[in-house]
Amino acid sequence: MDFIKTEVIDHVLLIELNRNKKMNAFTFQMLQELAEAYTMLEDDKTLRCGFLHSKGDHFTSGLDLADVAEHIAKGAALFGDNAVDPVQLTGRKRTKPVIVAVQGYSLTIAIELILANDICIAAKGTTFGQIEIKRGIFPFGGATIRFAQRCGWGNAMRYLLTGDEFDENEALRIGLIQEISDTPFETGLAIARTIAKQAPLGVRATIVNATKTFEEGFEAAKADLMPTLHKLMQSKDAQEGVQSFIERRDAKFTGE
Repeated sequence: MDFIKTEVIDHVLLIELNRNKKMNAFTFQMLQELAEAYTMLEDDKTLRCGFLHSKGDHFTSGLDLADVAEHIAKGAALFGDNAVDPVQLTGRKRTKPVIVAVQGYSLTIAIELILANDICIAAKGTTFGQIEIKRGIFPFGGATIRFAQRCGWGNAMRYLLTGDEFDENEALRIGLIQEISDTPFETGLAIARTIAKQAPLGVRATIVNATKTFEEGFEAAKADLMPTLHKLMQSKDAQEGVQSFIERRDAKFTGE
């Protein structure tokens, strides 16, 4: 992959945006490569958590419209049906958690990636913006669906309809991000590694049930609680969890 770099640390798949000379603006190829990385996370049983980040000055300035618009105009799908869609609108579902760390410009698809993933850490001085309205289009990566869901209707419309930019303090106020850090990479990776130490089956069950609540409603998620719990209780990890509690030690989970 040319624009996305991956590395594994302690069951965590680090996914790095790697087009820094262009402020990590997403080309069509870059979108495909990101989906490949998410699919790798989903399919590899040894991987328990993802960590999306960039080591450049900016997380991403958004889509490279000069490149992406051409493909969209021809009817091309941003992500294939057999790949895990990083913004979770089409294709395969993601069942493993992903932490995001952002800095610098974090525009358009940056916000949609934050909304489609689980936890976001932002650096001081980060600039957010859902600016599609200024380009004659509208957000098509999930912001119109998830922004209000995450941050409230008024907060979402304040930025979806104006295209105004906002800083990390405002992002924290409205709940778009969860923490501001001087070292977002280190903070985000630490959270990802902590999650990766937990029982993988339990983590997956948590992601799946929480997602079901938003997509299918309260009753559907509630109906799955006890059947999922009964299945988890048969796992070796659940047995290890009980035994570690009895022995007053940290559990060592295997995902079985």
